[in-house]
Amino acid sequence: MHKPTILLVAGARPNFMKVAPVWRALDEARKFRLVLVHTGQHYDDNMSKVFFDDLKLPRPDVHLGVGSGSHAEQTAKVMLAFEPALMDADPDLVVVVGDVNSTMACTLVASKREVPVAHVEAGLRSFDRTMPEETNRMVTDILSDLLFIHSPEAKDNLIREGVDEKKIHFTGNVMIDSLRFYAADAEKSMILKDLGLEGARYGLVTLHRPSNVDDAAVLAPLMAALTDVGRQCPLVFPVHPRTRAVIERIGLEPEEAKIRMIEPIGYLDFVKLMRYSSLVLTDSGGIQEETTALGIPCLTIRDNTERPITVTVGTNRLVGTRPERIVAEAHDALQHGTSGAKIPDLWDGQAATRIAQAITQFLYEQS
Repeated sequence: MHKPTILLVAGARPNFMKVAPVWRALDEARKFRLVLVHTGQHYDDNMSKVFFDDLKLPRPDVHLGVGSGSHAEQTAKVMLAFEPALMDADPDLVVVVGDVNSTMACTLVASKREVPVAHVEAGLRSFDRTMPEETNRMVTDILSDLLFIHSPEAKDNLIREGVDEKKIHFTGNVMIDSLRFYAADAEKSMILKDLGLEGARYGLVTLHRPSNVDDAAVLAPLMAALTDVGRQCPLVFPVHPRTRAVIERIGLEPEEAKIRMIEPIGYLDFVKLMRYSSLVLTDSGGIQEETTALGIPCLTIRDNTERPITVTVGTNRLVGTRPERIVAEAHDALQHGTSGAKIPDLWDGQAATRIAQAITQFLYEQS
């Protein structure tokens, strides 16, 4: 029997946690030939290779190695490198995840080559067109043939933009699949012992969005706010290379007793740190979801979120970037926790199974 070929694309750090459960569910179905493509959009070894090791993903069949560049340059590099890989694999379906430049670039190439595209984590909208990710989401969704969503408002967003409702599948959240699947491995991590945090109260910080870290006039007051929070609860800050470069350039190195800056860490170490933290402060999308699933208070240092269900149902608070509000909300979260928060529907660890079922139906019924 002919097995349809599925090409799965991962580009940046969060993509790997989304690809892993989908790859595993499709592999277990034993009905497909799978080709894993890593575009190399994240080029720092600590931020990429260690994820394949932690997540037990196979080494990519194709590594495009595109590296850094402006948004336009990086998108163009991915498109130029991906087209030969696509033609060589001759897939029946391309699966893309998330909202990074690689997601949109590979979708554009597949669409031009008339290869169907499935988008995992479709329909998310911040309604902020200044975010590069928003453009990536909108372009990817309008060109995709299968759209896998993880919350009801995503369906509303897609229908509003003219997407055929028949293409939309409410399958749940693959990030939570990974969080649950790797929980036991994460628990074995020695990161708390290595950092001297066993039994200690601490908060966890991640900052990487250009709007927060590229401009010293924005980053400096954010670091001051985090220092104030660190007086109440010491913070651990795995520093994204982008953020570290700005901090070092403008001399913002904080007091270690309040903010402990460490190198980027692998997924399992990060989950362990997050699981035992008292508070998470972030501008990341995925971490808003993971903290909701873990029941950890989360402050999102942004003015908008494409994941509103983490606020309306989960443990997330959208606090903006004003230092006084960040400090006040952190104090309140540390005092009162996450009362009333719930885990959203279908964030149950089975999203990838539902995705594999929908893909099987799509490929075998149309052939």
